Amino acid sequence: MNKKYLALDIGDVRIGVARSDRLGMFATPLEVIDRKKTKSVPRIKELCEIEQTKKLVVGIPRSLDGTEKRQAEKVREYLAKLRKNIEGLEIFEIDERLTTVSADRILTEMGSKGALEKRKVVDKVAAAIILQTFLDGKR
Repeated sequence: MNKKYLALDIGDVRIGVARSDRLGMFATPLEVIDRKKTKSVPRIKELCEIEQTKKLVVGIPRSLDGTEKRQAEKVREYLAKLRKNIEGLEIFEIDERLTTVSADRILTEMGSKGALEKRKVVDKVAAAIILQTFLDGKR
């Protein structure tokens, strides 16, 4: 049985993407989709085909008190587009509070140099944190 997932950290400018292994145990960063340069919906559809999964884990932004932000609404609007364009898609939503902060901290500890370098990878690392949190919660 395929327990493979893709995860998305959806932002207005970039979408971080991560994937799990076939057993659904480990998350790894995959890529960052620049929404200004790439049509993101067809790219995500393509990634689903490449990774052979229709299971998406998506971080829903909330404020520290747990209330949903305006960005959560935007994420859900985007998910509606994905559902319309990718048949049989299963979407799992999880709270993504502080994932970008955690990803930024990890990159700093790993010695990531400048802000530009970090910006190129922080979203896919955040997506991997979202996915790993989801996978750990399933065990």
